[in-house]
Amino acid sequence: MAIANPVKFIQEVRSEISKVVWPSRREVIMTTIMVFIMATVTAIFFFLVDLLIRTGLNGVLTYFGS
Repeated sequence: MAIANPVKFIQEVRSEISKVVWPSRREVIMTTIMVFIMATVTAIFFFLVDLLIRTGLNGVLTYFGS
């Protein structure tokens, strides 16, 4: 097993980090807003689906229950 050179390791890490493309502040804000919008739309969708299923199930149980 070879022993790694810590100085070389740090140089390679710095080299790789310099290749990273960081998002701009505007991109971060826009994607955050989009995530909140999509989460809200998804929550509303599942609320409506749940309401529809619950109403239908209650109607069936009421029809056949009494």
